[in-house]
Amino acid sequence: EVTLIAVSKTKPLEMLQEIYGEGVRDFGENKVQELCDKMEQLPSDIRWHMIGHVQHRKAAQVAGAFHLLHSLDSRRLAEALERRLAEQNRRQPVLIEVNLAAEAQKSGLGAEDLPALADYVCESCPHLDLQGLMCLPPVFDAGDAARPYFARLRGLRDALRTRLGLPLPELSMGMSGDFAGAVAEGATLVRIGTDIFGPRPAKA
Repeated sequence: EVTLIAVSKTKPLEMLQEIYGEGVRDFGENKVQELCDKMEQLPSDIRWHMIGHVQHRKAAQVAGAFHLLHSLDSRRLAEALERRLAEQNRRQPVLIEVNLAAEAQKSGLGAEDLPALADYVCESCPHLDLQGLMCLPPVFDAGDAARPYFARLRGLRDALRTRLGLPLPELSMGMSGDFAGAVAEGATLVRIGTDIFGPRPAKA
């Protein structure tokens, strides 16, 4: 199965309510405060996905609050989340975000650093529930040009499964312009914004 996540960043509540009325229950946001504000005003059965970068100082707001955190990318953030979750005796499902092309402008850790962070989460963070991996390919809205990156993320996940002995069922990859290739390569979560809400307004 593939879960459709409606990426609702910057969109007004009315638009989210309309999509909710069509049966969508998974929504993704990029900013912690915007997600928290929307969560307070929309139905409680929505599954909220935090898909943007999270600074470690925001761990108190994030820990245990969301259905899935897609963007774990450092030991420092894992430590901060674990500390907060332990205080609350709660668990937080997470994905590790991998920066496949080592792009300086994007968050995520390098593929070479993935095993060490995964080992740390499994050995030292009992309140973090590692579910899989997430990526943003270096090509945007480019269809099949992104597919090799999706295949690579799947390969990294498969290797990690063997290393950790965990199912790691989730691969969060694919957006409006390339989700078909992502699904073909094994995506279980696709993050769709433009195809649901329309294009974002051009910057002035």
